[in-house]
Amino acid sequence: MKDCSLPTRLVVWVQGGGDLGTGVAHRLHRAGLAVVVTETSPPLVIRRAVAFANAVFEGRWEVEGVTAVLVTTAAEARRALANGDVPVLVDPAGETALALAPRAVVDARMLKTSAGPGWRGQMIAIGLGPGFAAGVDVDAVVETQRGHYLGRVILSGSAAPNSGVPGAVGGVGQERVLRSPADGRLCCSVQIGDRVEAGQVLATVSGQPVTAAISGVVRGLLHDGQETTRGSKIGDIDPRGVRDYCFTISDKARAIGGGVLEALMLLSRSAGDVAPQASSLGE
Repeated sequence: MKDCSLPTRLVVWVQGGGDLGTGVAHRLHRAGLAVVVTETSPPLVIRRAVAFANAVFEGRWEVEGVTAVLVTTAAEARRALANGDVPVLVDPAGETALALAPRAVVDARMLKTSAGPGWRGQMIAIGLGPGFAAGVDVDAVVETQRGHYLGRVILSGSAAPNSGVPGAVGGVGQERVLRSPADGRLCCSVQIGDRVEAGQVLATVSGQPVTAAISGVVRGLLHDGQETTRGSKIGDIDPRGVRDYCFTISDKARAIGGGVLEALMLLSRSAGDVAPQASSLGE
């Protein structure tokens, strides 16, 4: 029987298992850290194919060779870590995650507004994107806006403010985003990875159609049957038309993951923690 005690690795708590949080968790896991992800139920995740949050729906979910497993207790999370998996907890307040004694927390919820009092002072705290001030409510902020500074570690001050405009993918911005036409339940007629044409009806919400503004592949889509509100984002289309991009971590998420790893190693040294060693993997 496997030893279910925590591995001798620095434990990192990632709040939010969407595509960006998964990019972070995946990179930290590959670097030898013990990562636990917390989510809400149901998670409002668009790019489900590359999101550990999808384990909430499926029980377990694999992204690029790393498996996330839905767990309900700290003991189950310890077993998942010992097996080399990433435990996912429906634990918005982090009560169970805290039982694993994390040395660092990464807020990847992408709320884009102040999340209130953080965990700074109790553990290393890193925030993604706008809504955080390094040196005030977190120890470091990682830039999430596409462009020259994407993935940059900020140790004083904030990331670029939320522009409210979706970043361009393949030269297309707002038109690639699918939004709910009404309050109600989402009923999907396509799946992530499907090729679609401009003008095609992809889903309905309360009987009202969700129509593609551009041609491409469906890169992200809320889980079928989820409740949504008028104007909220429910999916996106990739105009580049490369299906493989729907099922692999994006360049943006990888850059942000690299920034978090850099910040974590820097802050860990400052705090006197020992950086993870390759020999500790799987212990």
